[in-house]
Amino acid sequence: MTQPDDLLDERSMSKLRWGCRRGLLENDLFIERFFKTYGAAMTVSQAQAMNALMDLSDNDLLDLLLVRKEPEGDLTEVNVVDLLKLIRSKPHKH
Repeated sequence: MTQPDDLLDERSMSKLRWGCRRGLLENDLFIERFFKTYGAAMTVSQAQAMNALMDLSDNDLLDLLLVRKEPEGDLTEVNVVDLLKLIRSKPHKH
């Protein structure tokens, strides 16, 4: 039985990445940067949070990613809010 803190297995990661493809390039850029930076350490609970975000329309998702809006309703769940912060964050330069 998988636990929320378990790392996502390769098959689940592949399915998640496929399901995250969006109609707006701007959303894809945020999501691809997230996977490039954090994908290898993605947990089951983060994947569930990502799926919740992917249920949004492209425009609503973009508003969240660009901080034009803040999460409401079910999206205020801590795992979703934490994931959104990671997606919004700029990559660190070394």
